[in-house]
Amino acid sequence: MSKGAFEKVAEDQPAASVVVRPVEQTVALESTIQKVWSCIVEKDVGIIGLYGLGGVGKTTLLTNLNNKFSTTPNDFEVVIWALVSKDYDVEKIQDRIGENVGYSDGSWKNKSADQKAIDIYGILSNKRFVVLLDDLWQRVDLNQVGIPKPSQENGSKLIFTTRSLEICGEMGARRKIKVECLEPETAWELFQDKVGDETLNSHPDIPNLAKQVAERCGGLPLALITIGRAMACKTTLEEWNYAIEMLKRCALPKMKNEVFPLLKFSYDNLPNATMKCCFLYCCLYPEDYCIPKKRLVEYWFCEGLLDKFDRINEAQMQGGDIISSLLNACLLERDGENYVKMHDVIRDMALWITRKFEATEDTFFVKAGAQLSQEPYVKAWERVKRMSVMKNEIQLLEETPKYPNLRTLFLSNNNLKVISDGFFQFIPHLTVLDLSENCYLRALPKGISQLVSLECIDLSWTGISELPTELKSLTKLKMLDLSYMSDLENIPQYLVSSFSKLQIFRLWFRFKRLLLQNKDYPNEDNVLNEGNEKLIEELKGLKRLNILITPIKSMFCLERFLSFDLFRRSTQALQLFDFREPEMFDVLCLQNLERLEVLQFLDCGIMEIKMEKLSTWVSSSTNSTSCFHALSTVEVFHCKKLRDMTWLILAPNLRNLDITGCHEMEAILSEEKLGEVAGVTGISYPISFLKLETLDLRHLPKLKSIHRDALPFPCLKHILIKYCEELKKLPLNPDSAKGNLLSIKGSKDWWARVEWENEVTRDAFLPSFKLLY
Repeated sequence: MSKGAFEKVAEDQPAASVVVRPVEQTVALESTIQKVWSCIVEKDVGIIGLYGLGGVGKTTLLTNLNNKFSTTPNDFEVVIWALVSKDYDVEKIQDRIGENVGYSDGSWKNKSADQKAIDIYGILSNKRFVVLLDDLWQRVDLNQVGIPKPSQENGSKLIFTTRSLEICGEMGARRKIKVECLEPETAWELFQDKVGDETLNSHPDIPNLAKQVAERCGGLPLALITIGRAMACKTTLEEWNYAIEMLKRCALPKMKNEVFPLLKFSYDNLPNATMKCCFLYCCLYPEDYCIPKKRLVEYWFCEGLLDKFDRINEAQMQGGDIISSLLNACLLERDGENYVKMHDVIRDMALWITRKFEATEDTFFVKAGAQLSQEPYVKAWERVKRMSVMKNEIQLLEETPKYPNLRTLFLSNNNLKVISDGFFQFIPHLTVLDLSENCYLRALPKGISQLVSLECIDLSWTGISELPTELKSLTKLKMLDLSYMSDLENIPQYLVSSFSKLQIFRLWFRFKRLLLQNKDYPNEDNVLNEGNEKLIEELKGLKRLNILITPIKSMFCLERFLSFDLFRRSTQALQLFDFREPEMFDVLCLQNLERLEVLQFLDCGIMEIKMEKLSTWVSSSTNSTSCFHALSTVEVFHCKKLRDMTWLILAPNLRNLDITGCHEMEAILSEEKLGEVAGVTGISYPISFLKLETLDLRHLPKLKSIHRDALPFPCLKHILIKYCEELKKLPLNPDSAKGNLLSIKGSKDWWARVEWENEVTRDAFLPSFKLLY
């Protein structure tokens, strides 16, 4: 200061003490590294969990973060890396930490774990540290190791990798970041890099074959790197075609020896045999198949895998917990709210497990999506317990196979036309039979009576016109699905009532497309052509009924239906159609259907759906909006006199609303009726559509309003407007659907006529518009 030398008044902040680790070049991890680094600089984030599939690049990511501390200015004093692994040893972690903080002599290593923890805690309590723990399979007790818990006060950080989202929760992670598989373009870049230009250019057809091999790796870096290196010297078309075929059969040596064993650790770590069996069950479905969660759990239940409960509504809790655990372990992937998927490599690994390790218990035969045109030849037929040939081109089943141990048979989504009478003759233990999506299948063979062990049969989307009386032999049946059987003309009397153990019954028709094409009902001699009073009489005798989905054709039939407690407890979806009377329908007559999720009105003469006696109901209720708390989907088709849907304020958890062909409808939520509700009840109506995800409005020529004011729509993802010429205003402002990737589909002319509250609102939703073709 006395000399006036101010060229340099402060030193650069030193990098943390860190051991730089060797690491491969990162592919597409830069954005994830940046996301994690932004969490590191947040003061209130002390613990960060990185989770994802085995082989997805979590260790590479953590290594890059470790090295970044040595090159990026930061205020940490020490960065510590420790590999934890499956059967972790506290003292090994302590020794690794000790090396970084100056405890490395023999006398310290001979101390007890408790004393080491005290020493480590004493050092780290006075430092701003980063601890990086790789490959956690269970919760690590920080106190036991001696690591002070990172907090805003001490400014330290703990970052760990795991395959399980549950571990992130158990470790108290403030940020949980999933490490995803690579996008197709990036995956192809990585694969090309590992194969090398020399091989790829050795024949003009090899690049296309190489792309097929890369696609089979499903964006999983471990698979891409391993297979890419293995193919680096393969310069003939025969070698590449052979590799593709072996990948399809899960028999490529490199996958079996290097990729699958690593992934199998996740399978081995599942807590019990039930969960393992449920996981392997998922590989019966084809590649990239969206597996309905509810249907999957129902199959597990009928197979006896969910042995804690004997009723499906209770078993769904166990099944839901298993699906959550498989999702958290990254062995399944979410696909929307109601579906799950299996990553291609995980599915291949599961098939590999069924062949190599489970042969003595569950022998699987899976040819799903294999382009079969005839029933397959099965070599070891006497051992097969689960078979899937769904999504093929099979037309005839004319053999008489002998499968003494077969329990599961998936035949859905073929071109089945005929099943011979003898086909089911020697399959005595078959439990689950899925024949769905065979629209050319007109009849079931009489030989189906031989399936005396059958507990589940799915006939949805088939062309069967009459159920055979021989089905009465299926006395163990727990589930019968007759959904979307538009040609079904006859259910023999007393057939349904003979299924005394039935818990799940579905009968549902798909009228929407036919109505839009101005066609008649699917069949004039349809099973409901004289109402379904007889069917309801049979159903009421099924004391174990738990899930009911059914159509109702008259008000008289509905009143009869609602008089039975069994139906009030079990009804999940209701289809009200062809109601000629009354013109005024009191929706509160349905309020006691406590599990009602889907409600459809079809071609009814209803002019108004009212909320009669609402004030009386409100006075005895603590929450006026919980009336239809389970209702998630409402569909209204061709109710030509209906003028509004204001009653929907009573459905706070509505997710999907579809209204089509209601020529007199002027408003979805009527301003006048909303005022009446507030006046009668003395309370203001709640904000509507807080859970709504999809809104489809078609052929509503008089519709002018959805709602008088802008709504927040926090969950809205999709709006479709078609032939609603008078609808010029949408209930949107700049804060509506904020943060959502909202899609608004409509015609170019309609979009040009939309009137916006202001330019800010218009500009906010311009990117959301997509032309409806």
